[in-house]
Amino acid sequence: MGRWEPGARERLVVAAVDLFTEQGYDATTVAQIAERAGVTKSTFFRHFPDKRELLVAGQETLSRLLAEGIAEAPDGASPLEAVAAGLERASTAMGPVNRDFAPRLKAAVASSAELQERDALKSVSLAAAMTTALIARGVPDPTAALAGELGLLAFKRGYAEWSEGDRDGKEELAGYALAALDELRAAGASLS
Repeated sequence: MGRWEPGARERLVVAAVDLFTEQGYDATTVAQIAERAGVTKSTFFRHFPDKRELLVAGQETLSRLLAEGIAEAPDGASPLEAVAAGLERASTAMGPVNRDFAPRLKAAVASSAELQERDALKSVSLAAAMTTALIARGVPDPTAALAGELGLLAFKRGYAEWSEGDRDGKEELAGYALAALDELRAAGASLS
């Protein structure tokens, strides 16, 4: 087993999702994940405190990119225009590997109540990152919270459509997320 091979973190995530899908979350051990990834258990624990945290690998990066995109939106941008800038920025972190990996991740999460709970907490964290970034721009709390939640919903809808779409297509996640945000904006306008 390679101790310091590059890509250990990514291999651990892939190994875990595959094992969760094959044999279930509860039946999968850290030792099995480490073995499948070709690393030691100590390498596993260098990257993750427990197996549950594997599914939120990259959450901090995604939250940071969303917040940076919102912060860097042009002065005078509406809250949803700032959210769109955040979605575009965060989408840059998602490439073909993420797209190919998404169906396996979705299956793993669907197979475990504990993973569904962790995924829900990830969603709350992403919405909070957008809300905080909007408040820092001077957007009032209720407006920022609503825009953050719409941004999260747009990201999730866009990600689902992108990951289930044409694998040969060259469209990037940003296009899907921004289209979903436009649909949500139109749906919100029809509520009054």
